[in-house]
Amino acid sequence: MRPIGGILALSAVAAGLAGCASTSFVSTWKEPIDGPFNFRGKRVAAVVVSANESVRRPAEDALAREISKRGAQGTPSYTIVKGEPPKDEAAARKLLQDADIEGAVLMRVVSSEKETSHSPGTGWYGAPYYGSFYRYWGYGWGMAYSPGYLHTDTVVLVETLVYSVTQNKLLWAGRSKTTNPSDIGKFVKGLATAAAKEMRESGFISG
Repeated sequence: MRPIGGILALSAVAAGLAGCASTSFVSTWKEPIDGPFNFRGKRVAAVVVSANESVRRPAEDALAREISKRGAQGTPSYTIVKGEPPKDEAAARKLLQDADIEGAVLMRVVSSEKETSHSPGTGWYGAPYYGSFYRYWGYGWGMAYSPGYLHTDTVVLVETLVYSVTQNKLLWAGRSKTTNPSDIGKFVKGLATAAAKEMRESGFISG
């Protein structure tokens, strides 16, 4: 597996984080349209906005696979845009038009934060003294003190945007929160799955 330490240029996300990654959307928006939108059979660019090329490529590969699973032709943007992506709008437009790209799904990390929680332990409540060793043995182990512990989670906030490239128009947007991502492929897959669920529930895409 490829660790997510530094995913999307965030060094705060360390590889091998404990716990399983979980993704939930905190906000969504969709363009008012009649009926579900459909990119089926059309070329859709998978874009992961990252200055780190070694992170961007596997993330776009994973996103393109998820797009293709849903009926479109997922295309990693690095296969279209060689080297550093152009920041000039006209240059970007020409590259995408020449590649027959009709839609795009973009993902960008907005923030990464540490959240610390405390699990309370057990306290000593003045247990009585027992003259018998064996009586105290059972009582003592039954009241063994646990100091509790601190647990730190890494929470990554990502914005996901769906565009019609041919119309130059935002169609769907969402911000999601993922806890403890540890692998690029699994992270993107989980995010894409959660996004697809949100889009279905809002009627943006069909089931």
